[in-house]
Amino acid sequence: MKKLFILLLFTGLVYACGSNDSSGTDAGNNAGKPAPATTAPDDDGIGKFKNVQVSPTLDVAKAEAGLKVYDVKCASCHKLTDERVVGPGWKGVTARHTPAWILNFATNVDEMLEKDPKAMAQLEICLVRMPNQNLTDNDAYNVLEFMRKNDGVQ
Repeated sequence: MKKLFILLLFTGLVYACGSNDSSGTDAGNNAGKPAPATTAPDDDGIGKFKNVQVSPTLDVAKAEAGLKVYDVKCASCHKLTDERVVGPGWKGVTARHTPAWILNFATNVDEMLEKDPKAMAQLEICLVRMPNQNLTDNDAYNVLEFMRKNDGVQ
């Protein structure tokens, strides 16, 4: 019975990943569908945030507020190191992704996991969809500032 469950789980994961791989990659398949709010060619991801500029110095108050959000909504799946638990570790995340991409992923996770190539690739590695945490834009900015602090921004 356990082997059957593992086989069914594996088959479901392969099917889920396979269906994500083909979505949005062929422009011909999108005929008649509404265009996403933004596209990902400039690494901003998919969502309302584009070309987000951050200060070279840390906003300590926002970082502290971001720590509180992290403790409640993020810490169970993400470590502050490069260690992967359920989701990837956060060390170096602000070097790997633009601020707009991070904000779009935090606030538009479902669409990002369906259409953004970087998010889809991460899903294939982690095999678990990040649940929508219903972050407000303000919470997302605070978490971004906390991520910057974790990456050494002073």
